[in-house]
Amino acid sequence: MEKRVILFGLACFLASLMLAQFVSAAACSLDVSVINQDPYPAIPGEYVKVVFKITGVENPDCKSVSFEVKEKFPFTLNPGTSNPISINAGTYNSQYSSYYLAPYDIRVSEDALNGNNKLEVELKSSTSAGATPVAQLKDFDINVEDSIADFEVFIKDYKPATNIMTLEILNIGENDVQAVTIEIPKQHYIEIKGPNRNIVGDIDSNEYTTADFEATSDGGNILLNVYYTDSIDVRRNITKTIFFDPAYFEGRAADAGTTSGWTYLVILLIIVGASYWGYKKYKARKHKKLFS
Repeated sequence: MEKRVILFGLACFLASLMLAQFVSAAACSLDVSVINQDPYPAIPGEYVKVVFKITGVENPDCKSVSFEVKEKFPFTLNPGTSNPISINAGTYNSQYSSYYLAPYDIRVSEDALNGNNKLEVELKSSTSAGATPVAQLKDFDINVEDSIADFEVFIKDYKPATNIMTLEILNIGENDVQAVTIEIPKQHYIEIKGPNRNIVGDIDSNEYTTADFEATSDGGNILLNVYYTDSIDVRRNITKTIFFDPAYFEGRAADAGTTSGWTYLVILLIIVGASYWGYKKYKARKHKKLFS
C-alpha cells in the first residue's frame, strides 16, 4: 500500500512538472517583425539598416532568448557585429516597452538582384535550464534596386576661335536620373572662363545631352564631376576622366567656311545702309512727283 502511495505521489509530481513546463512553454510566445528598412530600396554594394522588433520578451517565462541574422547571399554582416544577440526575458528595461528593438547594418552584395531578396533570421528561447531551445526561422523580404547610374562623357566639339568646349553626356545606366550637373574643378590641363558648373537637367536611360563651357587647354586628361539625383531621390556624385587633344579640332573644313561675327556685322551694316539709301531715294522721287 505504501509503495502504491509513493509511486502515485511520484507520478503526480512528474505530471505536475511536465504540466508546468508545458504551461511555461505555451506562455512564452515570441515573434519578430521588420519595422524599418533604410534606405528603401536597398542598393547593391552598399549597407542597409534593418530594424527588427521582437515581441514576447517581456514574459519572464521565456527565460533566455537568442536572435540571429543568417548570413546568406546576398546579405553579410561586418566582422565583429554582435550576432546572435542574447536577451534575458523579463529583466530588460527598454523605456518600459513590451518589445525589444534590434537594429542591424547589413551589407548587400553587388550581385544582388533587383526586387525582393530573402533575409532569414532565427529566434530561439530556453524556457528552463537544460531544456532544448525552441527555435523558429522567419524570412523577410528586403527590397533591392540598383539605382546608381553611370555615364559616358566626351568632348563633342571645341571651337578655338571662341574657346567654347561642348561636352556630350550619355546615361548608360538602367535608370532615369534627375537634376544632372557637370562640374569641371580647377586642375592643371584646363582653365575655365566663367562658370565651371553647368546644369543639364534630367537624362533618361540611354539618352544624352550636351553642356558648353568656355575653356582654354593645351590638351591632357580632364577630370569631371557629374552630380545627379537617382531613382530613390538620393543625390550622388561620380567622377569621370576625359582626354582632350586640341589637334583634333584645328584646321577643320567646317571651321574654315564659318563666317565670323565681324563678317556678319559688316553684312548687316551694308544691308541697313542699302535699305536707308533706297528709302531716301524713294522719298525724293515721291516728293518730286508731288511738285511737278
